[in-house]
Amino acid sequence: MEWTEVNIYTSSPAIELLCSKLEDIGIKGFAIRDAEDFNEFLENKNGQWDYIDDDLMGLSSCETCITVYLPGNEQGRDMLSAIRSMLSAVKAEDTEGVCGRLEAELSSIREEDWANNWKQYFKPVKVGEKLVIKPSWEEYDTADGRIILEIDPASSFGTGQHHTTRLCLELLEKCLKTGDKVLDMGCGSGILSIGAMLLGAESAVAVDIEQNAAETAAENAAKNNISPEKYTTYAGNILTDDKLADRIDGKYDVITANIVADVLIAMKDYFARYIKDGGTLIVSGIITERTDEVVDAILSAGFSEPEINSDGGWAAVKFTR
Repeated sequence: MEWTEVNIYTSSPAIELLCSKLEDIGIKGFAIRDAEDFNEFLENKNGQWDYIDDDLMGLSSCETCITVYLPGNEQGRDMLSAIRSMLSAVKAEDTEGVCGRLEAELSSIREEDWANNWKQYFKPVKVGEKLVIKPSWEEYDTADGRIILEIDPASSFGTGQHHTTRLCLELLEKCLKTGDKVLDMGCGSGILSIGAMLLGAESAVAVDIEQNAAETAAENAAKNNISPEKYTTYAGNILTDDKLADRIDGKYDVITANIVADVLIAMKDYFARYIKDGGTLIVSGIITERTDEVVDAILSAGFSEPEINSDGGWAAVKFTR
């Protein structure tokens, strides 16, 4: 089936009005790009945002737009006609131009393209000396002896495409020993703990504040033939959930945490609580400008020997306890 993408250009004050009228037409789902909302976010963002992608920064000057998708059938054509009539009526009443230009621009999208075109951006990625990360639809010749870590792009962070993930895995393969017990804090897709298991770890515990991430990590572990008896996931925030903090209590040989600087600093005493004497902590998600701040905080918790691995404006740091 072909779909029609309809981009309706308007203004921030008119978003609520137009969305209500679109719902009256029978359209229940839409995407909104609004510079005013994004600029408000920039002004009020909390400390957990160190970096904002350039593509997102472009929203700060975008024209407000409501996007809807209509099926390429008679119902879709009726809805499109109703949208055009609605826009004409609103424009006629908007004598002061408060609602923006109220124009709709159309483009066609084939369903198979919509579902699959994004796959072209995810190819096998070699990491360090031992691993290759690949999505399930790509083939890889293992003649080079690399271990395949299969992760498909999903809603949870971690496909090996980002610097922070690769930096962590590079440090991990250098320090991990066969039989190690691993704790993955802020696991996302589970890529770090799954990588550790494939590199020889005996067991792994993966924790994330998002339930979806914990479930995705467990699914990804199963895809990589890791036994559920050796790979355990939990959802919750150890900073606010004492029961969860106690539940994962233990002494781990390796802890990984690819999060953001402020959370890493807040978790420094938990890292010390969970790590074995002589164990290794690997932290990442740190913009290079904040590396010293994070290093100083974790050193104050009793860690030592920081080894910094950086690339593309990001840093990962390995410590010894």
